[in-house]
Amino acid sequence: MRFDVITLFPEMVKAASRYGVTGKAIDNGVVRLETWNPRDYTHDKHRTVDDRPYGGGPGMVMKYQPLFDAVSEAKENGFGDRAKVVYLSPQGRPITQSLLNESVHCEQLILVAGRYEGIDERFIETVCDEEWSLGDYVISGGELAALIVVDGVSRLLPGVLGDENSALQDSHMDGLLDYPHFTRPENIEGRVVPEVLLSGNHADIERWRLKQALGRTWQRRPELLKNKQLSDVEYELLQEFIVELV
Repeated sequence: MRFDVITLFPEMVKAASRYGVTGKAIDNGVVRLETWNPRDYTHDKHRTVDDRPYGGGPGMVMKYQPLFDAVSEAKENGFGDRAKVVYLSPQGRPITQSLLNESVHCEQLILVAGRYEGIDERFIETVCDEEWSLGDYVISGGELAALIVVDGVSRLLPGVLGDENSALQDSHMDGLLDYPHFTRPENIEGRVVPEVLLSGNHADIERWRLKQALGRTWQRRPELLKNKQLSDVEYELLQEFIVELV
């Protein structure tokens, strides 16, 4: 899969992508990551990528042409019109696990990282396929959001994680938060590993983990359960969790 990040800070993106899951995916040839700096597509000696907003107001707005030319070259070097262009914006669709799952099927994602007060609306209307958001808050630019998308999608691609089941068991993959994890030693200052995890009974362990995932979601993110159709077994396990908690 190919990712292209349109950014004024390409070195920031390149440096962060050298490590962890993304770095491994790139090294193994599963992922290709390219960066494109809009300043390289300007035609004045100051390499100007922004200008004052029409109508007045604070800050500067990123110009249409450098962004358009950067995206055009990313498409020419990739999959052309089959590429999906995404502007990372606090006004966009929330980045969720479901959205990342959908994105695995893209051949090329072009991620536009804005800066300043934003970018010319005409670029969003004519070039971008979608707008995506990290959440209801504002950060200085879209680079961090782009890196999150690259990491989140890359780890879903076959051959990236050492154990294919690791991604499937993560929080949000099935609409639930993850269950608790434990490792050696068995006892830390009186806090012991649940006996079921030491039993070797895989059916009991899976049942316990599902119950904990349901219970943790009910405690911490109850709104997620409103959108999930629980099976009879899941409903029973959640009720057990609630009773045991009381």
